Amino acid sequence: MNEPTMSCRLGCGACCIAPSISSPIPGMPNGKPAGVRCIQLNDENLCKIFGQPGRPAVCGQFKADWDICGSTNQYAIDVLTELESLT
Repeated sequence: MNEPTMSCRLGCGACCIAPSISSPIPGMPNGKPAGVRCIQLNDENLCKIFGQPGRPAVCGQFKADWDICGSTNQYAIDVLTELESLT
């Protein structure tokens, strides 16, 4: 049975912390290493540049998925950290 389509959990931020991003981010011209919080992630774990042209394409291409995000923010951090370590 297929899981229903998932939307990002507001305030999760796992995809803005766990993976490395090699493309420039406003305020982080060299991208960011894995495990480092993106400078564009606000105190509520929301992207300050969401929908803006300066947002890296990789960020816009990420889609929430039950296998990656699970039901908790910590699960998402753990899975994305593991995937990052495998690449």
